[in-house]
Amino acid sequence: MSLTPTAMRRLMREITELKNNPPEGIRVVTSEENMLDLTGIVEGPEQTPYAGGYFRVRFQFTHEFPTAPPKCWFATKIFHPNVSSAGEICVNTLKKDWQPSYGIGHILVTIKCLLIYPNPESALDEEAGKLLLEDYDAYCSRAKLITSVHATPRIRPPEFQTPSTEEEGESSTTSIPVSIPTPAVVPPPPHITLPVPTSASSPRKSSPTPPSQPLQSSQANTLPSSLSASTVSSKDGKERLFPLGTANSNVAGPAAAATTKAVKRSAASASSGTEKRKKALKRL
Repeated sequence: MSLTPTAMRRLMREITELKNNPPEGIRVVTSEENMLDLTGIVEGPEQTPYAGGYFRVRFQFTHEFPTAPPKCWFATKIFHPNVSSAGEICVNTLKKDWQPSYGIGHILVTIKCLLIYPNPESALDEEAGKLLLEDYDAYCSRAKLITSVHATPRIRPPEFQTPSTEEEGESSTTSIPVSIPTPAVVPPPPHITLPVPTSASSPRKSSPTPPSQPLQSSQANTLPSSLSASTVSSKDGKERLFPLGTANSNVAGPAAAATTKAVKRSAASASSGTEKRKKALKRL
């Protein structure tokens, strides 16, 4: 068994990657003396008859690898339609569907999927395939029994003590609960709507403007026309006009009557003085 230097370097890189970042439920183990002595370990998927079991798959590489697939078989006894009693595996990936880009990681993931979805139509174990089609409960009971006897160790394999990259991501997000305090809910203030008067709905009433009236003179501030001026007839037949002053014109009531009497007395005294002078002239 010999590989080309290119195939050997590629295989070493893939083994290192699988050890450092293994897929979930898959591990690889190599011999310290021979790196090509490779064993893969597949953990039984949950909710299947193989849960709790750890199944070892052996690899054998030929000089045609990676052009041709390696030889693989179950080293752990298993009750499965696509696995013979000798451990041979019937899967298209190891036959006609093989691609040179595939590697041991792709083969182990395919085998894990085969444990979840067995294919009874291409069965290598006819008893398991027939029981799967006719009585699924009986098939599960038989597969669980074989798994508990041959594939379930007392202690979990040491290779699975280190979680895979996917398991670390799930534990980091689910194992550490983060409590976020709930903020206090403050009720919003009540909505108050104030009525706004509009010109259309409630027109503002304007107070009526009283009609303008002409100014009227009051009796207190106006003297009668007979008192606005005094006309005195003298003895010689001439009439003399005595106008009232400004102050007298604004006097009303008794004050105006008193002023009129005073004017008449002065006029009478003046006329009597004139008559006396005429009598004196006649005597001479």
